[in-house]
Amino acid sequence: MHSLASQLNDTIQRENPHVFDMLSQIGKLIYFPKEGILSQSAEAKAKAKKYNATIGIALENGQPMHLKVIQDHLSAYQPKDLYEYAPPAGKPELRAAWRQKMIEEQPALANCSFSNPIVTNALTHGLSIVADLFADNGDSVVIPDKNWENYELTFSIRRGAEMVYYPLYNDEMKFNATGLRDAILAQKDKGKAIVVLNFPNNPTGYTPGAEEGRQIVAALKEGAEAGINIVAVTDDAYFGLFFEDSMHESLFPSLCNVHPRILPVKVDGATKEEYVWGFRVGFITYAAPSSDLLSALEQKTLGIIRATISSGAHPSQTFVLHALTSPEFKAQKQEKYAIMKGRANRVKQLLDSGKYDDAWSYYPFNSGYFMCLKLKTVDAETLRQHLLEQYGVGTIALGQTDLRIAFSCIEEDNIDDLFDLIYSGVKDLEKALTQ
Repeated sequence: MHSLASQLNDTIQRENPHVFDMLSQIGKLIYFPKEGILSQSAEAKAKAKKYNATIGIALENGQPMHLKVIQDHLSAYQPKDLYEYAPPAGKPELRAAWRQKMIEEQPALANCSFSNPIVTNALTHGLSIVADLFADNGDSVVIPDKNWENYELTFSIRRGAEMVYYPLYNDEMKFNATGLRDAILAQKDKGKAIVVLNFPNNPTGYTPGAEEGRQIVAALKEGAEAGINIVAVTDDAYFGLFFEDSMHESLFPSLCNVHPRILPVKVDGATKEEYVWGFRVGFITYAAPSSDLLSALEQKTLGIIRATISSGAHPSQTFVLHALTSPEFKAQKQEKYAIMKGRANRVKQLLDSGKYDDAWSYYPFNSGYFMCLKLKTVDAETLRQHLLEQYGVGTIALGQTDLRIAFSCIEEDNIDDLFDLIYSGVKDLEKALTQ
């Protein structure tokens, strides 16, 4: 084991041995090189005033070399903010701006000790960092039965973890905190669980209310008190898109300092929040009372980044930073929020009208990009294909009964027509079944 990895492990074990026990084998072995190309280049950048012949970029006339055909389209930005490598942790100004945004939007964070957000290549990369650092073969990852399919690829296929499912909704069609608690407690013999909390939920668009949130925290705390080390991951991809009376904050602040056996990890990003999906700018943030522990986790995270993508794209970080610091940012974001809320509300009004009740019910939704129908009479995959072939309508089939609808990409004026066509598709299949 490299001496730097040993030093980081010693720090983590000293500050919180439970967190050390959460680390995977890769998590224990990984480190960020303090000696080598990056560190020597950083030293040269500070001291090499005459010639800096260290880092692998090309310079011309004192600026990063670039092609005019590219720069002409990006002339609002300086070449230094586009073409140079971004630091492995991300642009410092962007990290600071995102941290400030987090505190403004989640006032409870002001009372938490948490790391500076580290830039990731969007949300999936942040989750893969969690998987690399904490998931070993056979470890349990606790997620609801209605979930984003990429969790299985990220944690199970890549890292060999076992997926543990519980029903998302209880009998009252609220969040199933009891099911979550039971799923966590079932891992007592393993002594460890990675719990992924995704709100607003993909695919259902559901965010728990305040009381449900307290029940979720209590479920994790009960698991910790039973001796289970819990990596509590809040996947906040759709943060801020809360349209009704639900929690309007991430569970991340509520999990800070709840129990020494709980390590809160927040994965979020500009991807969905700022409508810049192709920019691939996300963040990973840790919470712990010890600054030394946070620093060690950051170094291990940087080691994973260095070993995989080296660093994130610089231009997209610059674009996001420019947006966050622009005077027009909040007003423009509020404008888009209102559009999204209008679409969600129209979907709910339409579904509550009763005109489709013989074909489907729907799972509670109050936030995010999506909602799910629960079909009563036809198979979801059969309907999906029929809608594509006969009506040119694309939907997502999930199991036998569930059909996910992304209202985020449908203009409000077209929502009625969309659901009328889906209803027509159901009726077509029903008719075919009776012939």
